[in-house]
Amino acid sequence: MAGLSDLYQEILLEHNSKPRNFREVVEPTQSAEGFNPLCGDQITLYLKVVDGVIDDVGFQGTGCAISRASASMMTQSIKGQSLEKAEEIFDAFHHMITEPGGELDLDTLGDLETLSGVNEYPTRIKCAILAWHTMKAALAGDSDGITTE
Repeated sequence: MAGLSDLYQEILLEHNSKPRNFREVVEPTQSAEGFNPLCGDQITLYLKVVDGVIDDVGFQGTGCAISRASASMMTQSIKGQSLEKAEEIFDAFHHMITEPGGELDLDTLGDLETLSGVNEYPTRIKCAILAWHTMKAALAGDSDGITTE
């Protein structure tokens, strides 16, 4: 099990140091801002939705390693997905992070499973879920911004 934990940590560190889709999307159809006052994480998420599919996604901002890694992994998991599939991925991720010990939908989560250990650190859950709630706000057209508090 220690080997698996080390692999998970390596994946998180890789996504933190070289986040995927860390950029502003040209002509996004939706965007939202998120803020975690506890940790200071800030994110702006950009989505380009075409015919019900997330054609492009990007994010910018500052935050801790878990926040950046989670945002990076989220963008990879939803890019090219239908809005319904993005919602399904959100639900599976939210369940994994907020309900420890529950059964995981590994087919839906894929590599996102590497963030499952975050639920052992309650103060870090808000770091991991910030980008996800920002995505929900963007898809709902809520440009007022969200906060984890």
